[in-house]
Amino acid sequence: MNFDQPWLLLLLPLALLPLRATPGTWANNAWAAQQPPDLASRAVHAALRAAAVLALAGCVLALAGPYRGEQQVERLGRGAEIVLLLDRSRSMDQGFGRAGGAAPKGTGPEALTHYMQLRNGAPKGQVARELLARFAAGRPDDTFAMLVFSSVPLRTLAFTQKASAVQAAIRAADIGRGLSETHIGQALEHALALFEDRPYAGSRIVMLVSDGGDRLDPDETARIAQLLRRHRVSVYWLYMRSANSPGLVRGEGAATGGADNEPEAFLHRFFSGLGTPYKAYEAEHPQALADAMADVARLENLPRVWTDQLPRRDDTGLATALALAAVLLLLAAERWRLRL
Repeated sequence: MNFDQPWLLLLLPLALLPLRATPGTWANNAWAAQQPPDLASRAVHAALRAAAVLALAGCVLALAGPYRGEQQVERLGRGAEIVLLLDRSRSMDQGFGRAGGAAPKGTGPEALTHYMQLRNGAPKGQVARELLARFAAGRPDDTFAMLVFSSVPLRTLAFTQKASAVQAAIRAADIGRGLSETHIGQALEHALALFEDRPYAGSRIVMLVSDGGDRLDPDETARIAQLLRRHRVSVYWLYMRSANSPGLVRGEGAATGGADNEPEAFLHRFFSGLGTPYKAYEAEHPQALADAMADVARLENLPRVWTDQLPRRDDTGLATALALAAVLLLLAAERWRLRL
């Protein structure tokens, strides 16, 4: 235990003053003087003196400001270190694309209905934040960090297990409107850099939640591949399909569905060819995104050991409560004595 004002502990000997107090003298009455010793009265007398000592000692300790410093505690659980990488581009403010791929062409009733569904439906960004909040709340043993990105990445949360901080970071991703650019390569580099100088404690993943891809230059691909291997990170891409998007796959077990110059197809081929753990999910509606997150939670549930940093704990309230309880006992005894 440490103290903010340790010099005040020099006043602690004053707490012994109640032990030096002289009791009241007997009344000049022979009958009272000749009464036998009363053990119960002596016990009450000793208890009240002890309460007076505790009251003074508690006040001195409270003034000294007792606290316990930061501590590191090793913990064991099941989960992973997860970096949430959330797309905040302008397209995330739109709704999901229709299951089945491209929107109807022309200006007929079918195209109008499709357009109104996209306009009136919940934006992909809102759905992603709600599901991410539910995902994080269901994994108390995970350590989370978070970045949002469009033209540039912005770190909103360093690695932590504090549930309130994680939920606040997810809610903060709703501030402002997104830009039209989507630079996933730079965001991935920043996400992977968060694992630098962190001891390996178990599974590490980057959960990329985006509705678009990116074409990476050779230098970016080399740096990202190196970081993925060095830090032993798995990538899960939760791809939210937009209207007119060709998607990542043409069918079950097929190759990329878009043309070779599509950013989504390029990024999917890049991740698939790295030889590092990678899995992509195509979500064409909110339930598909929820199912994808549930599958990630099922896959990343291995044992892990980590060191938790416990913050400083202030014990001033404990000392004050001790002094208050002793004073209340003395006041109650005094009130009872007066009534007698």
